[in-house]
Amino acid sequence: METQYLRSFLLVIETGSLAEAARRMHLTAAAVAQQMRTLEREFGTELLARAGRTVAPTPAGHRLAATAPQLLRDLAHARTHVNQESEVGELTLGTINTALHSLLPDILARFVAELPGVKVFLQSGTTQQVYQAVQQGTLDAAVCLYPPFALSKAFDWSLLREESLILLAPRHLAGLTPFELLRTQPLIRYDRSLGGGQMIERYLRANQISVPRERFELSSLVAISMMVDRGLGVAVVPDTALDWPDGHNVVRLALPGQTESRRFGTLWLRSSPRLARIRRLVDCAQAVVMERGYAVPGTRPSAGYAE
Repeated sequence: METQYLRSFLLVIETGSLAEAARRMHLTAAAVAQQMRTLEREFGTELLARAGRTVAPTPAGHRLAATAPQLLRDLAHARTHVNQESEVGELTLGTINTALHSLLPDILARFVAELPGVKVFLQSGTTQQVYQAVQQGTLDAAVCLYPPFALSKAFDWSLLREESLILLAPRHLAGLTPFELLRTQPLIRYDRSLGGGQMIERYLRANQISVPRERFELSSLVAISMMVDRGLGVAVVPDTALDWPDGHNVVRLALPGQTESRRFGTLWLRSSPRLARIRRLVDCAQAVVMERGYAVPGTRPSAGYAE
């Protein structure tokens, strides 16, 4: 039964007029009359007695009018109970450091504003670690990178960004080309045990770039950008949603001849018992990406894990 028809019926009884009830609901009188006929068919009896432009409840209509308010309250309570899973409870979320230092705080701020009754537990790790945790059910979802293989049908994936490589360099060296900088300046390495670092290594080899000196190798993109800002060298990094220190001592330079990019998004199991909350989180993530002005990325998979 369409519960709105019951509300229309009660308003018709209150006003004594199909036309007045229709006016208050911003409907046509014909539409309200059709709703009343539908109710009468469902209950198998006449509910309204019509006399000119006025209507009055029949004995059956009186009985329905007496029980309908409680019925509507019961249905509203049932609807709240059925949908309560998404409004309260917990959500365990895995994340890579790149997300934790960029988009995730804004995503969580929106999520908590929409679902203040949900407590979120965060666990950071590499993409491979959080992927395995989602697979094993110890995490509900993960904000991470697309794995280096096709996901099984048990998983779902929402793409947020596709990230190519850029070069971070001290501002006073901005007059040199990216290849000149890489061949003459110390390189601050992004960890080669991660897919992002491996992607960078493949890029350097493909372009036959021999690095003169390597001063540091680390897994924190935030720390790498700070080191470039301090004049310690240049760095090839994924073009993430981090707030790079542009306008200070660092410039971001596009790299020529790129063929790879890494895909950043949200991963979860289709069969998750907390699917309603996960979908709300995904909606929040997509909204944040749109608000920040990031274009909807493509669908080409990356060559491997990268953090």
